[in-house]
Amino acid sequence: MSYLITGLGNVGTEYAGTRHNIGFTVLDAWAALHKTTFSTLRYGSLAQIRYAGKEIWLLKPSTYVNLSGKAVRYWIHQERIALENTLVVLDDVALPFGKLRLRARGSDGGHNGLRHITYTLGTDEYARLRIGVGDDFPRGYQADYVLSRWNVSEEKELPFICDNAIEALNLFVRQGIERAMNLVNTDKQED
Repeated sequence: MSYLITGLGNVGTEYAGTRHNIGFTVLDAWAALHKTTFSTLRYGSLAQIRYAGKEIWLLKPSTYVNLSGKAVRYWIHQERIALENTLVVLDDVALPFGKLRLRARGSDGGHNGLRHITYTLGTDEYARLRIGVGDDFPRGYQADYVLSRWNVSEEKELPFICDNAIEALNLFVRQGIERAMNLVNTDKQED
């Protein structure tokens, strides 16, 4: 059984370490944990890991966040991944910094990357792991905020956030979306 986990972000050094690239950050940490690296292929960088006896493809699209659907659709078809084994990791300004929210499906919530994936796939029936990046920006400056770098205190918390996100992804693969949601979407993260 194969899985496709896509982390959203923008390619290029100017975007490294920005809030919008939290999906890339989580996938980089997961790949490092499994001592694997990404290869640059069509529509993105791809790494493969094995976990719980399952093959997991980690995808970092090279299409920029707002056109991520092209990469997701291509690799779903290329590797014959079932939609229920597809998950997208992304930033969310509606969640407090570091808070995780796992969903089996749903709206794009104003996120252009999710909007394009839903449009390209023709459905919103794929899982998503939203990672809170906070909302400390004046009205009308959301784009500047998500494309800005983490502050010093946030950066210190990133390894813990990545660990929590990786555990959520492990639960998704090991136990399925419903059970994973029950475990991830509790408030225990705030303790």
